Amino acid sequence: MVCQACKTPLGDEMNFCSNCGMSIAKIKQTKRNEHLNLVISFYVVMLLFLITTFFVYKEGSTLIKEIIIESIFVLVILGFTFFDFKNIIRLYKIPKINPLLFSGVILIPFVTAFLVYFGMEFLNIALFDESQNYYLEYINYPNSLFWAILFVAVFPPIFEELAFRGFLFNQLNSIASTNATIILTAFIFALVHLSILSLLWIFPFGLLLGYLRHKYNTLWLGMIIHFIHNLIVLYLDYHYYDTALLEF
Repeated sequence: MVCQACKTPLGDEMNFCSNCGMSIAKIKQTKRNEHLNLVISFYVVMLLFLITTFFVYKEGSTLIKEIIIESIFVLVILGFTFFDFKNIIRLYKIPKINPLLFSGVILIPFVTAFLVYFGMEFLNIALFDESQNYYLEYINYPNSLFWAILFVAVFPPIFEELAFRGFLFNQLNSIASTNATIILTAFIFALVHLSILSLLWIFPFGLLLGYLRHKYNTLWLGMIIHFIHNLIVLYLDYHYYDTALLEF
């Protein structure tokens, strides 16, 4: 930690800055307020983004709209990242993980993907008498499979992990306990998907990703799990999309 007034390095046992005399408690409170303001700003910007997205897609989706919306999301996340760049960049170091743990990391998304896909399919049919298929949203685009993979399996693991387990996690963990941080980031992560039914699996999925990010201080495990999970779900949607078409 450094003094906010004169940038002098401060020791853990110091109560006042040795150079300018500023209170360490005041410095800590200032830093806490900075983190809190960033968290609030993130929430507000994400809320505005989601509201805008809702109205944009209300009139139907096109490839151009999709590219613009995804690009805005990426730019927003990168913009927030620069406020905590040094701490976030450390999360991209390759962690030392034993082979058994890495095997588990690879296995987890296979289990979650199949459970989520068939579990949500059952609930959608039982509750709403309809089948949901994400690939159908891209079927009218040129090179539809490419765009589906990019927007479903590639972008979310990279930028959602950066946003929620990177920037937001760091800011919340500076003003709240680790357990509260994991729960809050998972909850917000689930809310931004705008599906009440999906809360049943996205929230616990977010808890898992948050725990791994804290335990191993890296985004890579979450990115790998997130990517494989989304890719498998997309593959299943692609495999069954002709059946879904027959239901319309």
